[in-house]
Amino acid sequence: MSAHTVRNRPSQHKTNWTTRARENIGVTDQADADEILALLDDQYAQVILQQTRNNAMSAKEISETCDISISTVYRRTERLIECGLLAERRVAQPDGTHHSLYEAQLNELTVRLTDDGFEILVSKKTTADLADRFTDMWEGL
Repeated sequence: MSAHTVRNRPSQHKTNWTTRARENIGVTDQADADEILALLDDQYAQVILQQTRNNAMSAKEISETCDISISTVYRRTERLIECGLLAERRVAQPDGTHHSLYEAQLNELTVRLTDDGFEILVSKKTTADLADRFTDMWEGL
């Protein structure tokens, strides 16, 4: 049974969700769990996560590589960031402007069936090393 099917059950079959986060993804309630599952069911969100798994990419690069409109890329990246599945890193340019690079944070998602319902465990991977993040932050000031 897919997660999508579980979410669309009739109301008399209330599904209990418990979510826990590993490594700082703040998934704490059913709304967050539903949002994560909906995003993972979305083909554009899946492609964005897959393409940014090993390499940070700009919205334009994602759009061109994945053949997704730029507005769709921005909508999905915003939702993925809100759920803690994607990280945004702002990079300063020599002319004083900035652009964003996106990198998947999702490393593993586990759904377990328990006596109380379903439990979602999310673990994230570290994006960029600490020295690079500090340098980016310093240059962005």
